[in-house]
Amino acid sequence: MALRSPLRGWPVWQLPRWLAACVTAVIAAYAAAVAGALASDQVRTGDLRLCAVFVVCGAASVELTRRAGEREGLTRDVYAIWDLPAAVLLPPLYALLIPLPRAVLTEWRIRRTLLHRRAYSTAAPCLAYAAASMVFRSAAPALCGGGAGSGSHALAWITLAAGCGLVSMAIQACLILPPVKATAAPGTRLRSLALGQEAVCNQVTELCLAVLTAFAAAHSALALVVALPLVIVLQRSLRHASLAAAARTDAKTGLLNAGAWQREAAVEVTRAQAPLAVAIADIDHFKAVNDTHGHLAGDAVLAAVSAAMRDLLRDCDLCGRFGGEEFALLLPRTTAAQALEITERIRQGISQLAIPRDGTAAIRVTISIGVAVPSQARRTLDDLLAAADHALYQAKRSGRDRVVMYADTRVPESHAGLLPQLSTALGAPSASGLVRHRASPPVPD
Repeated sequence: MALRSPLRGWPVWQLPRWLAACVTAVIAAYAAAVAGALASDQVRTGDLRLCAVFVVCGAASVELTRRAGEREGLTRDVYAIWDLPAAVLLPPLYALLIPLPRAVLTEWRIRRTLLHRRAYSTAAPCLAYAAASMVFRSAAPALCGGGAGSGSHALAWITLAAGCGLVSMAIQACLILPPVKATAAPGTRLRSLALGQEAVCNQVTELCLAVLTAFAAAHSALALVVALPLVIVLQRSLRHASLAAAARTDAKTGLLNAGAWQREAAVEVTRAQAPLAVAIADIDHFKAVNDTHGHLAGDAVLAAVSAAMRDLLRDCDLCGRFGGEEFALLLPRTTAAQALEITERIRQGISQLAIPRDGTAAIRVTISIGVAVPSQARRTLDDLLAAADHALYQAKRSGRDRVVMYADTRVPESHAGLLPQLSTALGAPSASGLVRHRASPPVPD
């Protein structure tokens, strides 16, 4: 019983049950694989020397890029340039062990994290490269005579090494992406993580360089030393790009932060040649959510609302967190009628959300949205935000859970059927019209 109590306190058991089981199973499988490889693989002096070169190169790449830091969640690196050559040039035992010193050095010199996270993020790639090593050593004698060689043998060797790299990437994706999705920032999508244009480009580049390094190292281990500066430059550029992306993003919602949204929206407004719309959405009675359920519940509501907005908006739309519970939207190439249709779809979608809470009833919220559509004579972002904010104020005064538009032009009658109820109201200023879409009977001002 004395031993069970500390074990129960391990952070890994605070994860969802399926995730805790996944983490422990992968780490246990890694330990079993190391034990099996130690019992079956013969240790040769030449392999140990080559292993030492891989370990030194990996440690140098960590040390020389440590100032760039390491982000939480899924991080892109180029360590496959060391790990894939180790997998194809050495027995599986080395593919399992070579990343270990690098992981320890990363934990010590760059960023401290929970032990089970570091262990899992090390064990999963190690298992993937060990599998790739077994595939390569099984197929190489038949396909390329076992050596890199030249001519047709070299082509077969390179093709097999690239195929083994793809095998390792597929295994890593299966092992790493589901836990990352479960613990990542709100709005993180597995598809963009694995198949996004930037992700695919990075993976193809990494694979090509890893195969090239492996082929060169098969002829001389000195090729690994020559590859070290290239790895350092690539690692630093990836870390810089990752930090730049993080600086644009709101941590609680995964949307653009206010500064990034304003910069990008200002550019879009300035160069826009077609109609566009700007909207401000505000969660109704959000303070009551925090006061009743706590700020953690409020964060869950923000995450759920932002995820719903992202799903309901078009790819070209720009969405950011503008304030505490306010969101700003830029809808390019959008007429007044289309803007009302889009924002009404968002309003309805969020009103149907049920944010689960442990042991209590799900939280339901509504939003109010103010929309502004500019004239050709007034296209500054500040003017649009002021008009949208005025419309949002009118939506709040009119009973909330509704869309109000501050429009320079009326919505055509031909679009009236697209929305359940559309009317001009609220005594608009002389130069513009305020259009309100009601979700319920009108509330007296």
